[in-house]
Amino acid sequence: MTIGKRDASGTTAGEADHEPRVAIGEEDGILGCAFSGVWTTRTVALIDADMRKIEKRSGFKTLALDLSKIEKMDTAGAWLIDRLVSAFEKKGVKISLQGQSEIANILLDAVGEAVRREPESGPARPPNIIIRALEAVGRRVYEMRDDFLASMNILGATIRGAQMKLGRGHAVNPAAIFNQIDRMGVGAIPVVVLMSAIVGAIVAQQGAYQLSYFGADIFVVDLVGVLILRELGVLMTAIMIAGRSGSAITAEIGSMKMREEVDALKVIGLNPIGVLVFPRLVALVIALPCLTIIANFAALGGGIVAAWLYSDIAPAAFIDRLRVAIDLSTIFAGLIKAPFMAMIIGTIASVEGMKVGGSAESLGQHVTASVVKSIFVVIILDGLFAIFYAAIEF
Repeated sequence: MTIGKRDASGTTAGEADHEPRVAIGEEDGILGCAFSGVWTTRTVALIDADMRKIEKRSGFKTLALDLSKIEKMDTAGAWLIDRLVSAFEKKGVKISLQGQSEIANILLDAVGEAVRREPESGPARPPNIIIRALEAVGRRVYEMRDDFLASMNILGATIRGAQMKLGRGHAVNPAAIFNQIDRMGVGAIPVVVLMSAIVGAIVAQQGAYQLSYFGADIFVVDLVGVLILRELGVLMTAIMIAGRSGSAITAEIGSMKMREEVDALKVIGLNPIGVLVFPRLVALVIALPCLTIIANFAALGGGIVAAWLYSDIAPAAFIDRLRVAIDLSTIFAGLIKAPFMAMIIGTIASVEGMKVGGSAESLGQHVTASVVKSIFVVIILDGLFAIFYAAIEF
């Protein structure tokens, strides 16, 4: 928008001859400025230094601006004048404008907001650490709510039947389930046996070392049997499966999401939850209790070796004492947790996989979040089971 008249060639009469000028006069606490000439983008650079000198002046209460002699003005000229006005308004000087046309008022109002949006004293200070901490907590609470709703959606769709294709009489693919059991269950046996045996040996060694002060070495068997069968066996197995299989589920589903294969499944009439989530979830529910049993045997085997080496408790004596120390309730107290932990690991891994965006960075972030969240929730669930067992004296 420009004030002034243009001729047929597109140039303004007198634009090259009339440079912008400002006449200054001061009297009785009033600073008067009369503007004249052409105030456009091409010419305002000639007057910018003079305008900045005026902005630095002080010692008066009123600034009177006369715009009647301005021949032509665009937004650049209006910005220069409004910057002057804004500078003196901050000093508390009264501003008086006269001689401006209606279009000049429109230009000054249009650029006024931009001029006053300039920072006064650098960038805004961030909130203090307490506010930032509370904000982070609030965001995490909302993220937990969204994750819970997404988990219930996937779990409900899986239990409902996981329709793999519209019109099919059945929705369960046994081949996919057995394939996932082989990958998540059979493939995890070596690492589960190794880690469980080491943990069982460490528990027995530390127990023997401490109980030897009281002459109660035989109670190492009670310690290892109860701790492994009730708590550590299933917990260590779930943590290893969360790191091994949970991350794999998130990576597989996430990579399919990145390549839009999930959308392709929807297009051809398949339910992505039925195709991708259901076999993995069922495989985890079957494999984790079996792996827990194997882990219990491996941990007890490690405990037998450690007790034999540190407390001279023969394997036969260890097994005889173990039959007295534990019963079926001790065994089932750990095994009951396994299916619930498997559901949690599979559901969280699937949710994080479905949240993957279109970048490799997003895939890495959600794989990490899947493992961390799964381990965290599994430990919380184990604590809730411990409280529940104590309440019912199980």
